[in-house]
Amino acid sequence: MLTTPRLRLRPLSEADIDWWVRLHTDDQVNQFVGAYTTEQAAVRLRDIRQQWVQRGHGLCAVELNSTGEAIGRSGLNWWETFGETEIGWTFVRAHWGNGYATEAARAVLAWGFGALGLGQITAMIHHGNTASTTVARRLGFTPLREDSVLGRPCTVYALSSDDFAASEGRTPL
Repeated sequence: MLTTPRLRLRPLSEADIDWWVRLHTDDQVNQFVGAYTTEQAAVRLRDIRQQWVQRGHGLCAVELNSTGEAIGRSGLNWWETFGETEIGWTFVRAHWGNGYATEAARAVLAWGFGALGLGQITAMIHHGNTASTTVARRLGFTPLREDSVLGRPCTVYALSSDDFAASEGRTPL
């Protein structure tokens, strides 16, 4: 479990199916990440759990420390197709604009570059997703390449462990 001053991140599991479906029901939330049926959510959450088992990382539910309310998801996702570890974030619309995506992602990056020893993390952002682009740039990501994810064009941003450490005022890992 990762914690920040306001947030707690815990691994997602199959017990989160109903919440996952609700999170992705809002058309503005799912515009870039898609919606899920209960069956699709069950498959996706099984895959996430399997990634935790095989790779030691995956996506997390993001909860408020103050109430325990699940307000979004963030974490690391391994893409076999690209040979890359990607960071992602998706939040309930009622919690947009509070800095939660940046706060959660910063904790995930510190964990990925620190405990997991990753050298680079990418962020695959669909064209037009200006909010996620803003978060990525705030975290120090820079464009790496244009690509396609799940059949949709995106810009792949990248951040190295050295650049992250420097932006956080630390000696590179």
